[in-house]
Amino acid sequence: MVCFQPRPTAPINLGAVNLVTLVPDGWPAWTGVAALVLNLVLVVAGVALVSVNRRPSAAIAWVLTIFLVPVVGLLAFFVIGSRRLPRRRRQRQRFVDEAIRASTVDEESEHVADERLAGLTRLGQRLGAMPVVGGSSVDLVEEGGGIAAMARGVDAAERFVHLEFYLVALDATTEPLFGAMQRAAARGVTVRVLFDHLASLRSPGYRAMRRRLTADGVLARPMLPLWPTTREWLRPDLRNHRKLLVVDGIVGFTGSQNVVDPSYNKRANVRKGLRWVDLMARVEGPAVTELAGIFRTDWFSETGDALIGEVADAAARRVDPRCAQQVQLLPSGPGFPTRNNLRVFTGLVHAARRELVVVSPYFVPEEALMLAITSAAQRGVDVELFVCEKGDQWLVHHAQRSYYPDLLAAGVKIWLYPSPAVLHTKLVRVDDEVVAFGSSNLDIRSFELNLELTTLVLGEGFVRRIGAVEDAYRARSTRLDADAERSWPVMVADNLARLASAIV
Repeated sequence: MVCFQPRPTAPINLGAVNLVTLVPDGWPAWTGVAALVLNLVLVVAGVALVSVNRRPSAAIAWVLTIFLVPVVGLLAFFVIGSRRLPRRRRQRQRFVDEAIRASTVDEESEHVADERLAGLTRLGQRLGAMPVVGGSSVDLVEEGGGIAAMARGVDAAERFVHLEFYLVALDATTEPLFGAMQRAAARGVTVRVLFDHLASLRSPGYRAMRRRLTADGVLARPMLPLWPTTREWLRPDLRNHRKLLVVDGIVGFTGSQNVVDPSYNKRANVRKGLRWVDLMARVEGPAVTELAGIFRTDWFSETGDALIGEVADAAARRVDPRCAQQVQLLPSGPGFPTRNNLRVFTGLVHAARRELVVVSPYFVPEEALMLAITSAAQRGVDVELFVCEKGDQWLVHHAQRSYYPDLLAAGVKIWLYPSPAVLHTKLVRVDDEVVAFGSSNLDIRSFELNLELTTLVLGEGFVRRIGAVEDAYRARSTRLDADAERSWPVMVADNLARLASAIV
């Protein structure tokens, strides 16, 4: 029997570092040197790969992870290290963007008089291809009434229904909308549905939902599917988080709500009494054309069918000027080369002169956005942040809490929406001039990993209605005491979660 006994080789001196390697008995000493050189090459290559076009904080977090737990860290990096969509999807995104830009060159210049806001809309168009359009109306849907309002819209459909939501579930709450789609398909209306594959797959009753859509004659496709046989490698947590409905190109809906019961049909949520609170809006006028364009882009990405000629310009007719607003749609996500929503949100914060209101259930800001918010408060802007008293996601909630001390020190007012409700609304309001709302949270996931949709509305009328929503949230919430202290275990958990958030 051959027994390998480790024995130390002669010290290997690399500059100021004196390393002693161990090799099995009988092996030549040069194998230790070769192993060391190979290790160094892998480390250097790994660091170079990790740091390419990546935020320094995320790159450092990945390097530390790979260094501390090499095997697990490298495997994790290859699974979730890239935030890019497959090449085919990026090419289709660019194709649609160029088509939109070719038909809407400089369209926004005649609409926005305030040069400060005009600069933001030019930025939004350059990033997301969608211009700001006038002659549209945006009306808030009563809280909790989103499903019923969408069902009424679908019941009026004559040509097509395009529904795209992160999560689509069949339950007692959503049955009216499923019934409306069934009736629409039965009378000859083309009904198309997109839903995020992983989000809907994890929801109870997924197979029953798929069977129901197929039986009703609805054309349904999963977005960013995770099929073992797919030809595309896709990071599992790159998800399509958008939420929109378009009826005949005339009426649209968008906001933060998913097609699911407010409890998300989870036993733990029902037991705890958790209910999601959302903001939805009904849109008419030319802005619906932009909503339809975003659906076409995502349908094209999933099916290869660009729906040429089907989505007519019925929405080009303008609404009554007395209720018209200026609207711009901003799509964002890993299909774009830049972080569209982060850039526009940061620009909005810098544009604030008197008031800035931020509502986000998951608030883990980038350095630039955090600096912009604290600087706004320090220059005298009245800054308010609405967050959940108790989050439904442990890691994000603790990471979010780590930012509170700096925000409070800068003068930001933090309002805690009471548990067990989950304030799922996402919005940014600047003065009495512009509101951005939609599916995008103010966290790293929404900035880098999710396909999101944000709606910018300019005009005092809509801003006043948003102000009434804020008042309702404020009346239910408790202001966080700036002198409140965290125990050291909580501080450690918050700060560790903040580090982890840089890579997950």
